[in-house]
Amino acid sequence: MKKLIVLLILLISVTVNFAGDASRKGTTGADQLLIPVGARGIAIGGAFVANTKGIESIYYNPAGLDLAQRSEGMFNYMTYLADINVSYVAASANLGFGTLGISFKTLDFGDIPVTTVEDPDGTGSTYSPNYMVAGLTFSKVITDRVAVGFNAKVINETILNSSAVGFGLDFGVQYSFNENFKLGATVMNIGTNMSYSGNDLQSKTNIPGSSPTGLQGSYEIVTEEFQLPSYFELSVAYNYAFDDQNDLILGTRFRNNNVLEDQMSYGLEYGFMNTLFLRGGYDMYFENTADAIYGLTLGAGVSYDLSSSVAVSVDYAYRDVKEFADPNHVFTVILGLR
Repeated sequence: MKKLIVLLILLISVTVNFAGDASRKGTTGADQLLIPVGARGIAIGGAFVANTKGIESIYYNPAGLDLAQRSEGMFNYMTYLADINVSYVAASANLGFGTLGISFKTLDFGDIPVTTVEDPDGTGSTYSPNYMVAGLTFSKVITDRVAVGFNAKVINETILNSSAVGFGLDFGVQYSFNENFKLGATVMNIGTNMSYSGNDLQSKTNIPGSSPTGLQGSYEIVTEEFQLPSYFELSVAYNYAFDDQNDLILGTRFRNNNVLEDQMSYGLEYGFMNTLFLRGGYDMYFENTADAIYGLTLGAGVSYDLSSSVAVSVDYAYRDVKEFADPNHVFTVILGLR
């Protein structure tokens, strides 16, 4: 317990150094890091940071990856905002001394028309930005009460011939007071600043003060650096078993963002025979609650053992989106191998 307290203090101290407030909105980039994955986690508002386990925990709390004690594969698809779609695949291998995972997230923006001053309605050609996040995760159960994990990731944004690259780290810990009551903490997206560079930011022009017929100089626009959207989370969860067939998990999560208002999430999951699940959640800001884009989340899932060594889970999540006509729909399939 003393080691856990020291670790939590260190996590909080690191976060304070990166903490900010709502006045810094718009000063970070790489917001694809904030797009959640996993229908279960989204359906409960991301509130189960304390007790998430298995491959879906790579995004929410990497400490939970080793708790599943099996190898898994995951595919996730989300209809996001403004006709943007998000695809995510991940795989993990239980090595005996811990669990290693890899993940890959991409955004599909579709084909965007190229416009110019001369052709404001489009030139007839199109382009599609390429946003990608790739991660490598390691998690280990230290004792029967403590699990830790980290996730190292590379972030790439490419628009036509210009791009930005960054690196980030996630750290997480989970502590079990008993079989039902759990505590979790994470520090996410701590990493390098990013800035754009590339051929589209370069141009050739006459060198000032030189002869008009002289050689031209090559110039490149120097873009402003931007930070990653880092945050600290603290979560508790409680599992109440009505009987051998029915149980209810309640969870809450506090998030301290470096450039947004602090957030609070609440979630619950009802499980029947550990096979059928119904979920709900709610996400809110401490300040300017009316400005929150997301709020109510709902979902359901089915988990079934195909054999003693193979299991499959299929989950769906609905997330209400303010100011947009269409909500988010999320579909996830997880295959587990023991």
